[in-house]
Amino acid sequence: MPATAAATAAGRCGRVLTGVAAGPDGCPRCPWALSTPEYIAYHDEEWGKPVHDTVGLFERLSLEAFQSGLSWLTVLRRREAFRRAFAGFDPAVVAAFGPADVERLAGDTGIIRNRRKILATIANANAVLALGMPLGELVWSFRPAVAAVPVVIADLPTSTPESVALAKALKARGITFVGPTTGYALMQACGLVNDHLAACVNR
Repeated sequence: MPATAAATAAGRCGRVLTGVAAGPDGCPRCPWALSTPEYIAYHDEEWGKPVHDTVGLFERLSLEAFQSGLSWLTVLRRREAFRRAFAGFDPAVVAAFGPADVERLAGDTGIIRNRRKILATIANANAVLALGMPLGELVWSFRPAVAAVPVVIADLPTSTPESVALAKALKARGITFVGPTTGYALMQACGLVNDHLAACVNR
């Protein structure tokens, strides 16, 4: 980043610009968030903010599964279509989806039409209903007691002992398409960890 841009951003938002980049408003943000307006909005308004409710967590768990092997931007640009297709990700509704719904979803060009992931989402909804506890209670029980503050992107792990344990616990309860990396992405997205870089304006 040019020195003048760094000075402007630092002066405007009061951050030392280590590892971050100036956004459209001049404020420093995590560099991954600056490539598209969708990423900026997601980074600023949602990523890392606590999510405890079952519907919110089930949505994010489902979208992480659909994202597997693809760009997160692909999912973000289809998010509203996903919400329409999956009844707002209410697990009680999704769990009741039958063969006709599977065919409807497999033909929906607004979403990612992966039949295995569609079937997994329906199965996961049933597993969430069978937990015997709120999904948030289970997920948040794996929040790390202490988490390092990342300074640069290279400081961000792809998995942690807690995400390994979370993935294992979810799988043991019948929830599929979740592993240590997906589990950690869920923890980042839902605020169990704060992985905004130290100098990010949203930290």
